[in-house]
Amino acid sequence: MTQIERPLDVVILAAGQGTRMKSELPKVLHPVAGRPMVAWAVRAAQALGARRIVVVTGHGAEQVEAALQQPGVAFARQHGQLGTGHAFLAGADALSDEGDADILVLYGDTPLLRPETLRALLDDHRAHASAFTILTGELPDATGYGRIIRDAAGNVERIVEQKGATPEEQAVREFNSGVYVMDGRAPALARRITNDNAAGEYYLTDLLALYRAEGASVRAFKLDDPDEVMGANDRAGLAEAEAILRRRLNAGHMRAGVTMHDPDSVRIEDTVRIGRDVTLEPGVILRGDTRIADGVTVGAYSVLTDSVLEEGAVVKAHSVLEGAHVGPGSDVGPFARLRPGTVLEGGVHIGNFVETKAARLGPGVKAGHLAYLGDVEIGSETNVGAGTIVANFDGVNKHRSTVGAGVFIGSNSTLIAPRVIGDAAFIAAGSAVHEDVPEGAMAVARGKQRNVEGWSRRYWGGMREKVGQKLPWLAGWLERQG
Repeated sequence: MTQIERPLDVVILAAGQGTRMKSELPKVLHPVAGRPMVAWAVRAAQALGARRIVVVTGHGAEQVEAALQQPGVAFARQHGQLGTGHAFLAGADALSDEGDADILVLYGDTPLLRPETLRALLDDHRAHASAFTILTGELPDATGYGRIIRDAAGNVERIVEQKGATPEEQAVREFNSGVYVMDGRAPALARRITNDNAAGEYYLTDLLALYRAEGASVRAFKLDDPDEVMGANDRAGLAEAEAILRRRLNAGHMRAGVTMHDPDSVRIEDTVRIGRDVTLEPGVILRGDTRIADGVTVGAYSVLTDSVLEEGAVVKAHSVLEGAHVGPGSDVGPFARLRPGTVLEGGVHIGNFVETKAARLGPGVKAGHLAYLGDVEIGSETNVGAGTIVANFDGVNKHRSTVGAGVFIGSNSTLIAPRVIGDAAFIAAGSAVHEDVPEGAMAVARGKQRNVEGWSRRYWGGMREKVGQKLPWLAGWLERQG
């Protein structure tokens, strides 16, 4: 059949309160795989090349609209919760009056619906010159859904809601998903929907009878996977949707060349981008605007948010990265924390229990253990000893320090910011550096050691009885001293 090409407008119904979520957050803003539920519907509409996307808001309208501010997305307010037909009309009023477009109705709480499924629905609608096409599914038990009732020839005759269905109709397995594609007559026909029902609401399903009364073609397009139209009405449904999307996303990454030792334990948000030959060990969590290049390894139970890992980087187990940039061939962890503004250039080594913040570390810098590096720039090939602290905060303001290339910072040193340490400088272990250190100089900033002979015998000897009770090894030593 010849397919009719028309513009596509999309109305997304997202005005409901979602009381079963038990939350102050509007239902459609609860996230699934890194996006608010309603954002998945917007994304699907964009993937279809929609001319106009109108999101109908109601409960928490300001929050929903703020979350979806982007080009090509408009909003319409539904004042009063008077049913799906009433909500659709609020959105339809924001569409063109030309009547030249197909209109797709989506929902803000069905994040699993694939753009590919909607494309197939739209193609079927146009190929058969249908006026009204319903996306349906089939379940062994469709309790709770409206049933699709067909005539003897298999044509869609009507939709029967659960509470109004006869026992024979309740046994029907084909259900109404609530997703429709309609021609440009839909807004005018929707204005003829009445609320003459027990709930006193305007039901969008009544459009089917109105189209049929005009002799228009009505079709049903049955999807293969009924899970795609599963709504998330409470926290349990939200977790189920998250699990389905996670499996879907992980499978896509693995097909694209990512190794996951235990994919069921790996959580990757939809906004993350990953290259080839990447290895993700069990328990890894990747969030936000994270970008991972080819050949990277992320160790078990590491959490990366809004971070960039360049080619060949290694993040070892139990490390946390937030807003960090890790250069090629660098390694981080285990048990390291890279906070926002951290930039590691090529070949940097960050070891266990090292924390960085707003720090740039040049090529080949090594900080192997137990260090805090905040608001500092460190030159290439510098060695940062265990226990080093950049004391960047004076109680009111943060101060920035600069450490040159080839510097050796001895263990347990403190750089009291703002400091400038010149190239090839040497800082002796245990120093509290409160002045700048020139290039090539050694800084020693610690109290002079003084050994007091016989102190232990004199001090502990006066408490010999107590020492004997609590520290028998020390009592033995005192005994040997006479």
